Amino acid sequence: MSTTYAELGELREGSFVVIDGEPCRIVEVSKAKTGKHGSAKAHVVAIGLFSGSKKTLIAPVDQKVEVPIIDKRSAQVLAISGNTVQLMDLESFETFEAELPSGELSSKLAPGVEVEYWVIMGRRKIVRIK
Repeated sequence: MSTTYAELGELREGSFVVIDGEPCRIVEVSKAKTGKHGSAKAHVVAIGLFSGSKKTLIAPVDQKVEVPIIDKRSAQVLAISGNTVQLMDLESFETFEAELPSGELSSKLAPGVEVEYWVIMGRRKIVRIK
């Protein structure tokens, strides 16, 4: 199981939500009260973890939304080729490839370096160097 459900009103900045099938980190949450018979609405702005694109979600605060289950693991870099990194999990010793992270993180990666990676909805993302 790669996702669970939570009420939209319970989510805060920094937590995660699935919008349009993509796991996202919430960067802004605002709640608006409505009239006599309406329910309060939440306006959520989030950034996609894999695409980096900005996504918004407007829904009643009591609506159930998907929340990704994030499995945080450690791995060692074996090789870097093009825009993929070959990693070996430090618990299961399974080898796999992940996308080369953008920005400052990619310049610090080298064979032998230990990294923390997240498994989110069946996809892997290198998050930081240990």
